[in-house]
Amino acid sequence: MSTEAAPARVEQPKATRWVLGGVGLVGLIAVGLFMRHRHEASGQPAPAASAAEARPIPVVVAQASQRDVPVFLDGLGNAVPLITVTVRPQVDGPLTAVLFQEGQQVKKGDVLARIDPRPFAIQLHQAQAALARDQAQAKNAKVNLTRYIALHDQGLATQEQLDDQRATAEQLTGTTQADQAQIENAQLQLTYTEVRSPVDGVTGVRQVDQGNVVHASDANGLVVVTQLDPMAIVFTLPQDNLPQINQEIGAGLNIEAYSRDGDRLLGKGKLTLVDNQVSLTTATVRLKGVVPNPDKALWPNEFVRARLLLATRTGVLSVPAPAVQRGPQGTFVYIVLPDQTAALRTIEVDTVQAQWAVIKKGLQPGDQVVVEGQNQLRPGAKVAKRASVAGQSGSTGAPGSGDDSGSERPAAADKGKRGGAQP
Repeated sequence: MSTEAAPARVEQPKATRWVLGGVGLVGLIAVGLFMRHRHEASGQPAPAASAAEARPIPVVVAQASQRDVPVFLDGLGNAVPLITVTVRPQVDGPLTAVLFQEGQQVKKGDVLARIDPRPFAIQLHQAQAALARDQAQAKNAKVNLTRYIALHDQGLATQEQLDDQRATAEQLTGTTQADQAQIENAQLQLTYTEVRSPVDGVTGVRQVDQGNVVHASDANGLVVVTQLDPMAIVFTLPQDNLPQINQEIGAGLNIEAYSRDGDRLLGKGKLTLVDNQVSLTTATVRLKGVVPNPDKALWPNEFVRARLLLATRTGVLSVPAPAVQRGPQGTFVYIVLPDQTAALRTIEVDTVQAQWAVIKKGLQPGDQVVVEGQNQLRPGAKVAKRASVAGQSGSTGAPGSGDDSGSERPAAADKGKRGGAQP
């Protein structure tokens, strides 16, 4: 039985398959390019791209306007009490009563503690008795002096006897004066048995309990009384600010004290001191101001953010600081044109104070600048005004659109709460 051999299968070379695949891929690309060319030739853009370009970008805008901008210098410092007194006893003796509570508000002259007064009362009585004795002797000496004068006039007493009697009378008069001084000293020591507050302030921790024997030489005293109103603010500024400060200090400068995070105004006062030397280690100068503190918002050694008001620039063109951006060509802002499209405007910034940027060149009053949403903008893009994060109107109530309510906040706090780059 004869068997026929199956025809051999001829396989195409691998190189041929790769060539055919490449030809097919080139054909698909050519078809895609042809279809795109037809869309462009007909003037109809791709639907997805057209929708993206036509969609307006939501932004918050504010109006460039002329306003008064205060010029501040910000520094870190501490609240320091003007007066801190360690109340010490001025006489020795047992402490019979403590009449204050720790942390109590006290007035000048309030009795804080009492020391056993009996030894000092005895000393006063002794001095009074000595005065009475010496006054009697002095009185007798004056009577005898009168007699000796009469006898001397009659030639019955010598000049020496008269002089001796006059000296005795004057000596006893001096003794009575010394006795009077002893009485006054004893009275003073007796008043020292009542330990009084020397200033208005707040008491600290009690150092000695009732029943202990206290001494005038005790180092810790009885208690520390700290004056809280007014309070001093000591802060530092870079030495580069000294020319500005010295130029304006003659008219008197105001300071403001804020909480450490810059969110809360704690008090306003006057600058009283610019230190007479610059620190060699930090190249800074210390300044001191006095701030009324009736509500005890400031506390001793509390860290504060101090602001020194140098001057107020009146009628300068300004915009909210977050509107200012920085790019390769310098500082710029986006403005909104009447057709609701964005345009890039190069500007020159004079200074940035708190939330305001003072514009030197590049804008006109009334220009609508973009405060939020710049990161999505490009020149010519459609924009839609929206409310700010705070819920204000995008056209009139955006940050910097004329609302100066934030001007009391330090620049550091504003920078931490607003978006956008600053010059």
